[in-house]
Amino acid sequence: MFGSGFMGKVHTEAIRRLGNVEVAAVASHTQELADEFARSMNIPKATGDYREILADPTIDAVHIGTPNNLHYPMAEAALKAGKHVLCEKPLTMTSAEGKKLIKLAASTKLVTAVNHNLRYYPLVQQVRQMIAAGDLGDILIVNGTYYQDWLLYDTDFNWRVQTSDNGTLRAMGDIGSHWMDMIQHVTGLKISALCADLATFHKTRKKPQGAVETFTGKKAKANAKYTEIPIDTDDFGSVLLKLGDRARGCFAVSQMSAGCKNRFNFEVYGTKSGVAWNQERPDELWIGHRNSPNQIIIKDGSLMMPQAAPFADLPGGHSEGYDDAHKQLFKRFYAKIADPSVPVNFPTFEDGTWGMHLLEKVLESSKKQRWVNA
Repeated sequence: MFGSGFMGKVHTEAIRRLGNVEVAAVASHTQELADEFARSMNIPKATGDYREILADPTIDAVHIGTPNNLHYPMAEAALKAGKHVLCEKPLTMTSAEGKKLIKLAASTKLVTAVNHNLRYYPLVQQVRQMIAAGDLGDILIVNGTYYQDWLLYDTDFNWRVQTSDNGTLRAMGDIGSHWMDMIQHVTGLKISALCADLATFHKTRKKPQGAVETFTGKKAKANAKYTEIPIDTDDFGSVLLKLGDRARGCFAVSQMSAGCKNRFNFEVYGTKSGVAWNQERPDELWIGHRNSPNQIIIKDGSLMMPQAAPFADLPGGHSEGYDDAHKQLFKRFYAKIADPSVPVNFPTFEDGTWGMHLLEKVLESSKKQRWVNA
């Protein structure tokens, strides 16, 4: 495990649920943080230098859950060391870096994945199969949001707000990447053009004197000491888009929308019917009809389409959420490692690189204030 923050914990817990994979070592940016994480998660080896893990011949794969600027050098080093790699999104800081990783991975025959875990909610897979089966007809319209509130105040801080660690795009890179990946995944259509607008509402933020884990700003002490720093990453972004040749849509992302904890929702409308799904209510799916009553279905694997049912491991009425989505992705990643003949059923470095390309187009469009082709 590379990284000992929020995602390090999520990955470690999900891996252990697989039953056939052990978390053997953790690397953080200091020995102290690595030791603390190892003690709390009962991991046998800890180091402040990830290269020590790469030199260990007993390690088969690495998960990269670090700040974005470390994704490329860590993934490159891991592949060169003969390790399979599962990396957080966005995969790299640039699409050029992603292309280098694709070429390197192809030459090594190693398994690579990018952690677009949100694809793996059971009802998301149900939507994907409904669209593939033609239940919605030809796709015409898509829209949605990914709204959070954890960076609403200027005293809210995390490494993501700094370009040096995160890259130029923050809200769009962090959660907009999820939305764009999702809409292409469920519809089977690629984003072909877009027109974007980005906004930074807090031009300065107060950085605490000490590390702040993701989503924990509300737990900050009232008498904490701060240093005010300038901010140039986006708090909000909105995008008009074209999907394929015909479909049109729009979406917006925000980390400053009060009351929205992790409100990722999408709506897809076709010539026959429409669907809507919200991550804050993940076991419910709205299905809209023109000439008959609308429906709300509750996740139940026994009633889902055959291709979607394997993504629901628990009986109907038993919620499957964020942790389960990671487990489903990791299960398929390690199945491919164990048996190379198994089909790829997870987001690859190619998907991650395409996502980075789209983010670059978002930035280009916002700067030029006009449509750009993808």
